[in-house]
Amino acid sequence: MILNLDMIKIILSICFSFIIFLAQSAPENAKISQIPGFHGTLPSKHYAGYVTIDEKHGKKLYYYYVLSERNPSKDPVVLWLNGGPGCSSFHGFVYGHGPFNFEKTGSMPKLHLNPYTWTKVSNVMYLDSPAGVGMSYSKNKTDYITKDTKTALDSHKFLLEWFKLYPEYLSNPFFIAGESYAGVYIPTLCSQVVKGLHAGDKPTLNFKGYLVGNGVADDVLDGNALVPFAHGMGLISDDLYKGVTTKCQGNYYHPINNDCDNKLSKVDHVLDGLNIYNILAPCYHGASSNKTKHGNSNMPENISKLGETERPLAVRTTIHGRAWPFRAPVKAGKVPSWPELLSLAGKVLCLDDEVATEWLNVEDVRKAIHADPISVMGHWELCTDKIQYHHDTGSMIPYHKNLTAAGYRALIFSGDHDLAVPFTGSEAWTRSLGYKVSDEWRKWQVDGQVAGYIQGYDKNLIFLTIKGAGHTVAEYKPKEALAFYSRWLDGKKI
Repeated sequence: MILNLDMIKIILSICFSFIIFLAQSAPENAKISQIPGFHGTLPSKHYAGYVTIDEKHGKKLYYYYVLSERNPSKDPVVLWLNGGPGCSSFHGFVYGHGPFNFEKTGSMPKLHLNPYTWTKVSNVMYLDSPAGVGMSYSKNKTDYITKDTKTALDSHKFLLEWFKLYPEYLSNPFFIAGESYAGVYIPTLCSQVVKGLHAGDKPTLNFKGYLVGNGVADDVLDGNALVPFAHGMGLISDDLYKGVTTKCQGNYYHPINNDCDNKLSKVDHVLDGLNIYNILAPCYHGASSNKTKHGNSNMPENISKLGETERPLAVRTTIHGRAWPFRAPVKAGKVPSWPELLSLAGKVLCLDDEVATEWLNVEDVRKAIHADPISVMGHWELCTDKIQYHHDTGSMIPYHKNLTAAGYRALIFSGDHDLAVPFTGSEAWTRSLGYKVSDEWRKWQVDGQVAGYIQGYDKNLIFLTIKGAGHTVAEYKPKEALAFYSRWLDGKKI
């Protein structure tokens, strides 16, 4: 049989297309085929595994990648980072905007599809960073002594290597998002990505912007935010507020004298017992604590429902956990680990991590999600003391200024009932950038109800609050979180 020239061209074209398809398809060994605890059909594909960023040290960063349920070939790729420092991004996966709601059962948690997952409209990659956090680790323990600049360099190297494995997503818009101490991770990593783009690093990332939720940014502005917030929320009296303002002269971050320090101690005493992450939510202090029961017949329904989430399953219901201390903005130098803070506090406070800990320390789960076994990298912890972390980059305000001035979009969002990183600080530092107001303070809505407030600035900078939400916005207000997230990603008015 003799093939004509046209037929040969067609065959070669098909072969070439097939080769390109193979080269650009996600690594097959990273695909997740089944997820312990979940019974049903996944609405999109999941991938997970390690990227080695230092062969000599055996330094490996773990990721879990969930494709969009809408249009994964076109929808944005969003990198999600939780803070700490030292906290796993499985926090966002399990308790926030991940694909599942987790039901505590006493043994293997049951997983149900999350109707408000951010993967409804985007591809989301959850990254454990730096090495030593979550499922990420190094065989050389010196890597566990790290800092902001090193973490940004490592995460950037991870991104370059990851996109080599998933080149089919290089043309998708790429955003970086996170919360809490990721308020430092994000602008420093974004700056490293931009440097890489200017230097011609390959592959070329289609970086478009970033989102920061209740993130630390500036030690002075964040440190001075708590007292005005507490007064505005009715948590401290007018007399105490006037006293602390007079004695401290507006400087609550660094007490200027003993009288100021004494007044601030009174503020701390009054606030003690609140859930620092959401002042509307219950706080569990010890084994004698009772779970809050909604529907108390002696309490009006509209009051009893304050602080409730739209999640169909309880998010956190046990008495184990940790909380950041009052008036503890991140300062230069060594940042105390969560276990150290817990030891200093002398008691267990507010939030638990039981369901995530149970699920991620089951060997069958580890195997299914391509995480190394406990015998290799140890037990998974929500927040670890393995690492020694140093804050070496100072205020994030210059980073934000440079990024927004360069044309990158930025959404700074805050749950307005967070006492750990109050919205008053985030509002202050976004205003301090000095940009002209382009969208004057106004309400934004979901289903005809006020969901929060927004102020837009020139240079594609937006500050937004979420009414009734705490430190981890998607945990407390999942429907509203998906609403502003999807609108912003799509370039629509929020």
